[in-house]
Amino acid sequence: MYAQGHGVNQDFSKAKLWFEKAAAQGLPQAQTCLGTLYAHGQGVEQDFSKAKSWFEKAATQGFADAQTCLGTLYAQGQGVKQDFNKAKSWFEKAAAQGERLGKAQFNLGVLYYEGLGVKQDFAKAKYWFEESAKKDNAEAEYNLGIIYAEGQGVKQDFAKAKSWLKKAAEKGNAEAQEAIKKFPN
Repeated sequence: MYAQGHGVNQDFSKAKLWFEKAAAQGLPQAQTCLGTLYAHGQGVEQDFSKAKSWFEKAATQGFADAQTCLGTLYAQGQGVKQDFNKAKSWFEKAAAQGERLGKAQFNLGVLYYEGLGVKQDFAKAKYWFEESAKKDNAEAEYNLGIIYAEGQGVKQDFAKAKSWLKKAAEKGNAEAQEAIKKFPN
């Protein structure tokens, strides 16, 4: 409640205090929240090493959100040496559990789309973007629109491209809102 400002004034210091109490009892959700506070510098000085430590505690307990966060640190080289193989491994663990927001699936799609730590593979990128889009991830929907518009690993299909871009645009994705203007009504 304190972290989100639900029913109380937002106060990251108080949120940290409560997260620490729960994290000390081994609760992976609280450990992940502490990692997030450190990753974003909310109520604490930004410290990716501490974020990594908290994410690892929760990730090794099998908590998908923490696995996604840890994978992101490795993908971006924040607090750790950039390592796309480790990022992929953590994203795969989270995706295998059906990570709830589709971020792990989206990030796997990006790795395959860009060829980061893996052989570039548009078919695999499309698969992971579709898995993420099933969870209403607007970024995945945008990327699917681009894949169909450009015919990357699929037959070029402007109707499908427009459909995906429209879904992303309706969720407020600015890139999709701009890209969809290029299609006739």
